[in-house]
Amino acid sequence: MRTKCLSGIHKYWALLLLVAVGSCRPMLAQQVSLAMLTPESVEPAPAIQPALMVQSIQTAPLPESSNHRFWDRENSILFATNAAFSAADFVVTKDNLHAGGQELNPVTRVFTANTGTLALNFAGEAVGVVGLSYFFHKTGHHKMERYISMLNISSSGAAVTYDLIHR
Repeated sequence: MRTKCLSGIHKYWALLLLVAVGSCRPMLAQQVSLAMLTPESVEPAPAIQPALMVQSIQTAPLPESSNHRFWDRENSILFATNAAFSAADFVVTKDNLHAGGQELNPVTRVFTANTGTLALNFAGEAVGVVGLSYFFHKTGHHKMERYISMLNISSSGAAVTYDLIHR
């Protein structure tokens, strides 16, 4: 029976690892390719006289994909779904602990002493996802901004599914 439980844990971690590796590809796509540079941009810029320097500074327009607000419709739906899955994960974990089960996540296991700290853990997880998404939004990584929510939704969904199957 112990090996059956461990094989379920390995499947969960393998799925989580697969999702994490799959989400790294869009992060690497944020880099600028040298093939996209034109020969004119490789040449050194002409010297600018100090008196004309302030007048010659121009701001580059942002790409169209980055001209969205942080609290747009898609992010609002992702954050609401993230909160719902975190709440479901909290409820299923609490029921599992009250039935004599144990928490498999070693980080969350620290907070299983009482219901308040467990609720604080899951609420902090949901708020942390919003904060990390905001960081990615401000740094211009708009795909990662959305993928971090999707990653947490999938991990919470996998945890809820695992707990419901192994009741």
